[in-house]
Formats: sequence, structure tokens, C-alpha cells
Amino acid sequence: MPGFKFSNRTAEEREELFIALYKSAFPVVARYVSKMGGTFDEAKDIFQDALVIYYEKSVECSLELKTNEKAYLLGIAKHLWLKQHRDNSKLAPIDGLDIESEETSQASDRKILNFLQIAGKKCMDLLRSFYYDGLQLADAAELFGFSGVRSATVQKYKCLEKVRETVKQKALTYEDFTD
Repeated sequence: MPGFKFSNRTAEEREELFIALYKSAFPVVARYVSKMGGTFDEAKDIFQDALVIYYEKSVECSLELKTNEKAYLLGIAKHLWLKQHRDNSKLAPIDGLDIESEETSQASDRKILNFLQIAGKKCMDLLRSFYYDGLQLADAAELFGFSGVRSATVQKYKCLEKVRETVKQKALTYEDFTD
């Protein structure tokens, strides 16, 4: 099916393609939408919109697939779902939302800081520079004396693993940071 041009095909061939795409791609889209808190009907709507976009791009001949049709449709569907979710969240009422108090936020920050300190000062500095300060890994490699970007990447991974292991050992959950 790669490179399939709708304008060069008969109605039957187009119908066969749509059926094949529906069978192969819709279950993946439905699982994604469900995982993201959507309903089956929302998944159908999103997928139909994705198919229309795919069809329109194919007919215009402006479609150059770098992957297969299934992956392309999934990408469109994810984009549409995220856009819809973002638009809907702007309209959500704020009644009943729990506003986090400053004390709760500070307590969570202290817990996270404690775990970072357990990983060590160099790890804490590396993670802070990357995630908080937005330092690029090439710059972090130079700043922390690593031999290169790959070395800085490996060290950042090891630091994150130290923190994860500490959290696992203490059997902490998400709620431990939010209460």
C-alpha cells in the first residue's frame, strides 16, 4: 500500500484500502484514545477525521509518507486527540478543582530534593542543569568534564536510575508526593 495514490484508483480499490486501514489502524487508535480517557465513540470520531485528512492529502498529492499508512493515521489521530483534549480542557470549569496549597507544594519539593541528594551532589547538579536550567547535553558534558555527549547521556541515565531505585526501595508511590 505505500505510495498509494487515490486519484489513480477505482472506487473499489479505494474502498478496499479504507477497509484494510480500518481493520489494521482503528484498534490501535481506539486503544490510544481509551488509554487517554476517551470513549469508543470519541475514538471512532477521531479515526474518521484522521481518515478524511489522509484521503484529502492523498488526493492533493501532497502526501509523502515516511512510514506506512497505519503509522501515518495513528500520528494524525494522536494529534487530533491531543488537540481536542487541549481545547476541551480550556473550557473545563474550575469548580471543584483542588488548588494545591503552597505548603503542600513545598513539602513535595523537599521530598524530591531529598531523593536527588541521595543520588549525590554531582547527579543532583547534572539533573538540575539539564531539567531545570535547560542546559544542552553537549554543554553539560563540557561543564561536568565528561568526554562527550554520549558520556553525559549515560551519566544522566545513571543518575535517574539511582533516584528511581531509591524510590523503589522505599516503596513510594505517586501519592507520597502529592499528599
